[in-house]
Amino acid sequence: MNIKGIIKRFPHGLKRFKWPIFIVTVVLLLVLIGYLTILFGGRFVVNEKDLILEEMTTVETDDGEVIEQIYTKNREVVSIDQVPEHVKGAFISIEDSRFYNHSGVDFKGIMRAVYKDIIAMKKVEGASTITQQLAKNMFLSNDKTWMRKTKEVMASLYLERNYTKDEILEMYLNRIYFGEGTYGIEAASKHYFQKSVSDLTIAQGALLAGLPKAPNTYSPFDHPEKAAERRNIVLSRMYDTGRIEADTLKQMQGTTLAVERSEEGKETWSNSYVDQVIHEAAEKYHISRDELKRGGYRIVVEMDPVIQRIAAEEMKNGEFVPGSSGPVEGAFTLMNHSTGGVVAIVGGRHFKHGDFNRIRAAEAPASTIKPFAVYGPAMMTGDYDPFSLLSDEKQTFGSNDYAPKNHDDRYDGEVSLYQALVESKNISAVWLLDQIGVSYAKGFLDKAGLPTKDKGLAIALGGLSDGYTPLQMVEAYGSLAQQGIRKESYTISKILDRNDKVIHEHPTKETEVFDKQTSWFLTEILQRTVNEGTASAGDYSKALAGKTGTHQNEHVWFAGYTPEYAGVLWMGYDQSGEINGSSVYPTRLMKKILEKVDQEKGLAAAFEKPDGVESLPEPVDLPVITDLRGSLDLTGLALLRGTIQWTIPDDERIVYRIFREEDGEDVKVGEVTGKNVYKVSAFGIFDQSTYYVIPVDPLTGKEGQPSNAVTLKWDL
Repeated sequence: MNIKGIIKRFPHGLKRFKWPIFIVTVVLLLVLIGYLTILFGGRFVVNEKDLILEEMTTVETDDGEVIEQIYTKNREVVSIDQVPEHVKGAFISIEDSRFYNHSGVDFKGIMRAVYKDIIAMKKVEGASTITQQLAKNMFLSNDKTWMRKTKEVMASLYLERNYTKDEILEMYLNRIYFGEGTYGIEAASKHYFQKSVSDLTIAQGALLAGLPKAPNTYSPFDHPEKAAERRNIVLSRMYDTGRIEADTLKQMQGTTLAVERSEEGKETWSNSYVDQVIHEAAEKYHISRDELKRGGYRIVVEMDPVIQRIAAEEMKNGEFVPGSSGPVEGAFTLMNHSTGGVVAIVGGRHFKHGDFNRIRAAEAPASTIKPFAVYGPAMMTGDYDPFSLLSDEKQTFGSNDYAPKNHDDRYDGEVSLYQALVESKNISAVWLLDQIGVSYAKGFLDKAGLPTKDKGLAIALGGLSDGYTPLQMVEAYGSLAQQGIRKESYTISKILDRNDKVIHEHPTKETEVFDKQTSWFLTEILQRTVNEGTASAGDYSKALAGKTGTHQNEHVWFAGYTPEYAGVLWMGYDQSGEINGSSVYPTRLMKKILEKVDQEKGLAAAFEKPDGVESLPEPVDLPVITDLRGSLDLTGLALLRGTIQWTIPDDERIVYRIFREEDGEDVKVGEVTGKNVYKVSAFGIFDQSTYYVIPVDPLTGKEGQPSNAVTLKWDL
């Protein structure tokens, strides 16, 4: 062989292999780039924010009773430590038996799936691991394309590099859909078995593990036979993978499904309260409804479920004031006045989520405002006490000739402050407000949480341009039970984030409205109002103080308090329509609710008088004397001594003034206290005198009606 010839021709041989080598090099480079992209490109597919699952918010009492759940997706995130081994084993056996051995992608499974896809000339089978399913559910669509599958692998490898197997399994179990609106193993466990995942049996865990493949098809509620078949397949896989023994397999496959459907979703008794909780979370803590639906918060509230159920039931079925435009609506709230915590809220007779919550509707307060706009401020001046006399004559006020009327159109000339409040005298309230001044009284309204921009004397009767909500009124009345200290009302005591860290807590806010003496006086008077005055309708055997209000023919109120709670009940129409009744309706219904609460809670029989305050004397009821009579005795020296007598009530405080009729002006000849006899001075045998008696209230100084007259003379 000619060596020189070969060497001479060699460059031409190289030229022949130049392009194939180049192509192979490029292909190898592309393969390397693709491999590295798949291996490390997952961070471009994975969005860390998507790893934070949407989780339901729970509304619960302080002792952990869950009242309602707020969510877009019904999910409760649980730690993998709370999931029993047999439950984890069920999912791993049916979904990914080599979960703890692969690096996120089961390449044997992939090759098998690729082979079947090629044979079928389309995408027919997947080989997704638990990690891949998690990646697909979190970051990708459900399209069966090669590009989507590539991204799924990239994301899976990323997850395996950055998270432990248990962390991946925890995310998977909390993420997957189990049908009927439930997401995650904990919500599914509670939905289908009414228990936490930590309490699931082997068979129950297997049933849940079989659901994600086709939740509707294998629904244990709708298709129990198919659900049992699918469960038994999972149990068989658990046996095949060595997670259960043969005897356990046989036993578990023979059990019933043991599912239990909850009926709580149909109940609406708590809806009004939770609606207010959502509103308060947004207004006070700036957590929106949408954030609550996904944020996984625990909201601890002041609701008393026993009282809330009673109130919701009575508001739904109780007797309401009649109206001209169909059923009249209502609102009710009850507050623990020692803390301000609201224990019950009913925002409508048949309230359900999405309805208008009338607990936040501002309405004219009518006469319920009188203790705060008139009588409390007047006693705070020091110039008035409960037995100060007020005008009760029909009259006009101010330059605009404001002419209020009493609700019964009866007028007594003058009455005590006590009587004016008990009987809800409109004239007296306006007259007194005129005396103390509107601007002065409005200062107390501000402290009571009842501010108003109005400036006229109509404030005394609650005829306001804007009005107040039941929540505002319950705060104000609660202050009277707390020695004049108003506590801000609230439903939320604290909010915890998904890590159980307290992020918000109710701050106690207090405002002094009246001093404790004025508050106690008002409490005693308002008890009389409930027992004998305008709020006497209905039956309640324990301690209750309160006031009614009727605003024209539009709506009616009762507002009051027991030693434990302050409560408000409103009835009326939201817009048009007239009521055909009085405040006896909300008064009766309030007392009925309290009577049922008393049966469950044992409410106090009397208010406890605070230290350092005076009790209010019982008001004096002046008698009408119609049996005045007289007699004469001869004393000698032609002189007579007279005795006049009359019948008196048991009240020994009443003063009796004795008058002798004279030409011109009658003369007071004496007085006695608590006695029914008076001795007339001696007079001549030929003289005669006529006498009468006037009873006097020692508390107010008010005189009663003159008695019948009696003439003393000697009959010869």
